[in-house]
Amino acid sequence: MKPEIAVIRIKNLRLRTYIGIKEDEIQNKQDVTINTVIHYCANKARNSDNMDDALNYRTITKKIIALVENNRFSLLENLTSQVLSIASEHDWVDFAKVEIDKPHALRFADSVSLELCYQKQSIQ
Repeated sequence: MKPEIAVIRIKNLRLRTYIGIKEDEIQNKQDVTINTVIHYCANKARNSDNMDDALNYRTITKKIIALVENNRFSLLENLTSQVLSIASEHDWVDFAKVEIDKPHALRFADSVSLELCYQKQSIQ
């Protein structure tokens, strides 16, 4: 039987953190919007209805919130990388993608965003 891939999407997680290198960014929290996609094999969860057989998106989200709200970041790249590490840390995760938007980072743009992906290496 072909394994079923579950896709978890955490959409528009709105948080506030210190992000940036300008003095006002260092002194004041700013809004960020986080979108996360996580792929994992859900065969166990599909067939058992037991939470221990599923990837717990609430636990992942709580870790992301704690990271973002309790730290300071100079670069969007570093913040995105750390969130991606949380999203991909479970052994079951085959693929993860994180995009973080920094609204109003540029004068005439709605936001600036950065996206990073993780792909589990296949063993041959």
